[in-house]
Amino acid sequence: MSRKKLMAMIGTIVLSSIILSACMITPTPEIIIETVVVEKTVETIVEKVVEKVVEKTEEPAVGDGLKTLVVCQSQEPDTLYWYGGNMLAARHIQHAVYDGPIDSRTYGYQAVILEKLPSTEDGDAIINAVTVQAGDIVVNDAGAPVELIEGMLVRPYGCRSSECAVEFGGPPMEMDQMFVTFTLVEGLKWSDGEDLTVDDSVYTFELTADPSTPVSKFTIDRTASYEALDDRTAMWIGLPGYVDKTYFTNFWIPMPRHLWQEELGYGPADLLEAEESSRMPMGWGAFVIKEWVPGDHITVEKNPLYYRASEGLPYVDTIIFRFVSDPNAAVAQLISGECDIVTQDALSADLTPLLLKLEQESVVELASVASTTWEHVDFGISPVPEYDRPDFFGDVRMRQAFAYCLDRQIVADTVFYGLPTVIDSYLPPDHPYHADGLPEYPYDPEQGQALLEEMGWVDADSDGVRKAKDVEGVLDGTPLEFTWLSVTDATRIQSMQIWQQNLADCGFIVNLENVPVGQYFANGPDGPLFGRRFDVTSFTSSVEPSCSRYVSNAVPTANNGWSGENVSGFADPDFDAACNRALTALPGTVDYFEGHQDAQRIFSEQLPVLPLFLHYKLALLRLEVDGFILDATEDSAMWNIEAFDTQ
Repeated sequence: MSRKKLMAMIGTIVLSSIILSACMITPTPEIIIETVVVEKTVETIVEKVVEKVVEKTEEPAVGDGLKTLVVCQSQEPDTLYWYGGNMLAARHIQHAVYDGPIDSRTYGYQAVILEKLPSTEDGDAIINAVTVQAGDIVVNDAGAPVELIEGMLVRPYGCRSSECAVEFGGPPMEMDQMFVTFTLVEGLKWSDGEDLTVDDSVYTFELTADPSTPVSKFTIDRTASYEALDDRTAMWIGLPGYVDKTYFTNFWIPMPRHLWQEELGYGPADLLEAEESSRMPMGWGAFVIKEWVPGDHITVEKNPLYYRASEGLPYVDTIIFRFVSDPNAAVAQLISGECDIVTQDALSADLTPLLLKLEQESVVELASVASTTWEHVDFGISPVPEYDRPDFFGDVRMRQAFAYCLDRQIVADTVFYGLPTVIDSYLPPDHPYHADGLPEYPYDPEQGQALLEEMGWVDADSDGVRKAKDVEGVLDGTPLEFTWLSVTDATRIQSMQIWQQNLADCGFIVNLENVPVGQYFANGPDGPLFGRRFDVTSFTSSVEPSCSRYVSNAVPTANNGWSGENVSGFADPDFDAACNRALTALPGTVDYFEGHQDAQRIFSEQLPVLPLFLHYKLALLRLEVDGFILDATEDSAMWNIEAFDTQ
C-alpha cells in the first residue's frame, strides 16, 4: 500500500471518528482529537501513524519461523509474587507463568490442572456429622471460628441457617464438617524439570497461613486441615460448622517448595522481596520469564515442559509485555505494529468511538464483553421517616410505569456506543442461574401512561404534568414530581438527561441532582444513599452478591449501622424466603437453583430496582491475532494465553 493511500485511509478514519463523536452524546470533537493517538492536530496524527505503519511494513522478514506477540499493558507490575499484591498488570504475566489451577469463566469455575472440580453430587465433596465438645474450635452461627463454650449459638448437623441454630448446652453434639478431595492431572512439571505435586499446594497453604504473608486468612481460619494424600491428591477439611459455598475452589495454587524452601531456604517473609519469587518466579505454565527490563517490558518464552505441549501449545514462541501508560500511545503503537494486543486496562473510555471506527474500517479488531458490573435505578420505596415526601413508589404499578417510560436501549446505543447489554435481572443473561421468562419492561410509553391513569395520576388540564386524583395516601392535585439523584460522572449525567425527557413524555416532572461521589456514598443516616434519603437514584453494582443485596435485613438502618445495600427499603417475605433458600444451599443442588430462580421472578414482578444494563470492557487487537477471548469474570484477558496465535 502506498504512503498516499495509507495517509488517505487513516485520515478518513480519524475525521470520521470526529464526525461520529459530534453526532452522538460524547465528549466534544476537540477532546476526541486529543485522545486519538499522540498529537493534537489531525495532520500530525495522520503523519505520525503513517510513518509508523510504513516503517513497520518495510522491515525485512526475520525468516526464523519463530512467532512473537507484543502485549501493551498500562502498568509495570510492582511484583510477580502471587501473594505480593493484586495488580492486574501482574496477573497478565502470571497467567503466562502459571496455568490455573482454576479459572473463573462466565460466572462459573473450570478446572485447569485438576482432573475436575469436586462436587457433592460426585462424592469427592461430602458433609459428615462430627462430634464436638466444649473447647473444640468450631464455626459459630455468626460464621466466626471460635472455641466452643456453653451458651454459644451454633448450628447442629444438617442445619444451614440461623433459624435452626441452637445454644450449646455442654454435652457433646454433632455438627457439619466438609471433606473435599482434589486430584491433579498427570504429567505436571515445574519449568526446571522437577515434578509438580500436591505437596507444592500444601506448601502454598502454609505460606498463606503465615502471619507475614499479607493476604486474607478467612479460609485459612476456617480450615481444620489441608494435606497431601499422595502426589496427586489433596484433601481440604473445614472446621465443624463451616459449610463453604465455594468449597470446590479450596485448592491452593502450587509454589515450588523444592526451590524456595528446600534449596534456597527462604521463609515466607523472604519471598516478598526475593528475586526468585517476586521478579523471576518459576511456574508450570505455557511460558517462562526470560527478562524483566525495568520501566520497559517483561519477556516470556515458550516452556518446553508445558503439560499441554503435545497439543502444540503454546502457539507462539515469545510474548513481550510492554508497559505503555498513555492510552493514546498504546493505540498508536498497535496501529503501527509495535503492539499486537492492547489490554483493557491500557484503554480509556473516551477512545471508544475511535476504536469502533477503526474496527469498521478493518484496521484493528475490537474485542468487547459485558463486565461484572451493572447499572440500575433504585426506587425510594421506604425512605427514612424524616425524609418527608408523597408516597410515589410504594405502589408497584408506579415502578412499572417508570420502567415502561424509560428507553434504556437508546442510552446504551448513544451514550455507550451500543456496547452495553440491556438486562432484565440482577443476574446477567449468560449467568448459569439467570431465570428464563422474567417479566420484561420494554420501552412502551403508552403502557406506562395506562398504568399511571389506572392509579389516578392524570393530566386533567392537559399541561403535560400528571397530578394525583383519588390516589391513596396522596393529596389530590399533587404533581408527579420528584428528584433523580446520582453522581457527577459525565456519562451518567448524559443518560439522566435523556431519561428525564422520556419520563416527561409520560407526564413526570423529574429534577436531576448530581453530587460528588464522597457525598453520594457517605454513611447513613446523613448520606443520601445509605441514609435512604432519596426519591429515585442510580448507580453501579457488581453482579455478586446477587439476591442477598435485596433481602429485608439488608435495608440500611441504625440497627445495622446503616451498612445494608437494600437502599430502596424493599421488604417482601416471599423474596426473603426464596433468596434464603438459595443462600443456605450448596451450588449444584435443587434448592440453590430453584431459590435463585424464584427470587429473580419475585424481584422482577415487584421491581424495587430497575436493571438498566451491564457495563463492558474492551481490548484492542491487530487483525493478525487469533485465540484472544475476553471473559466477563476472568480479571485478565491473558487467561488463555497459551492459545494466542498470530498469522
